[in-house]
Amino acid sequence: MDLLYRPRRLRTSETLRTMVRETRVSRQALVYPLFAVDGEGIVEEIPSMEGQYRYSVDRLCVILDKLTAAGINKVILFGIPAQKDSCGSQAYDENGIVQRAVRYIREYYPAVYIITDVCMCEYTSHGHCGILEGEYVDNDQTLEYLNRIAVSHVKAGAHMVAPSDMMDGRIHTMRLALDEAGFVNVPIMAYSAKYASAFYGPFREAAGSAPAFGDRKNYQMDYHNRKEALKEVELDVAEGADIVMVKPALSYLDIIREVSDSTEVPVAAYSVSGEYSMIKAAAKAGFMDEEKTVCESAVSIFRAGADILITYFAIDLARYMDEGKIG
Repeated sequence: MDLLYRPRRLRTSETLRTMVRETRVSRQALVYPLFAVDGEGIVEEIPSMEGQYRYSVDRLCVILDKLTAAGINKVILFGIPAQKDSCGSQAYDENGIVQRAVRYIREYYPAVYIITDVCMCEYTSHGHCGILEGEYVDNDQTLEYLNRIAVSHVKAGAHMVAPSDMMDGRIHTMRLALDEAGFVNVPIMAYSAKYASAFYGPFREAAGSAPAFGDRKNYQMDYHNRKEALKEVELDVAEGADIVMVKPALSYLDIIREVSDSTEVPVAAYSVSGEYSMIKAAAKAGFMDEEKTVCESAVSIFRAGADILITYFAIDLARYMDEGKIG
């Protein structure tokens, strides 16, 4: 058989395969989700997320030492307050859990870049992501509270804010609020295409943020929709988003690709708690090889077009890069 071109020629050795790889991954593109909880001396494993923990501020050193040793220097911070109320007041309290955690990290781990999740579901007594009018989240009233949260996080020392609420117009009003407070250089990572997903289940246990009634489908996106995601991204960029995000990741690789193709700003993907827990559970049951599955799934997200990956496997992925298993 006379073949002019044989694609297999470029697969004949590991050295050659790594040289011609189309997708490159770097630990600099990894962000680790971090849960801070009110209290002292707490390092509490999350039952539905084996290997993931909630930390009180005084014990954040446990995970931050591991992250920095692995070369992971970016975190996205979630807070779990001791007290909740109808307006989520602990979210914007200057001595709230996130604000204290930010100050701790800035003091003791100055090389760590801090992104804060800006939302209300962990802080409200009803578990929804905004201010209620009856059983409906009032979009415009919620914006005022989100702005307070974002400004309070940045005053505490956050480097970037990441609103995850999915209220209409929140990027525009948050950008104005940050600018008016003197924080014109603080970027916003918008949860732009955030779908109403069953894959969030373990996170809601971890953060204690499950809604007390109903669901979040009137503000998070319908997973049947593709064009709507592109519209959400377009709106957020027009309103001032510096980075856009697709969440979840693995079931939305098509969305990541289309968003990447359609926008000039960096694209983040959040590999969410359910993705993490599925891999952990399947590997523990002996159904899959954890290491190979983690590597393949992470590369698939970058291959789809993500520039940034938020993942609970960040430390593992850094090690796999060092070992030459991905990269």
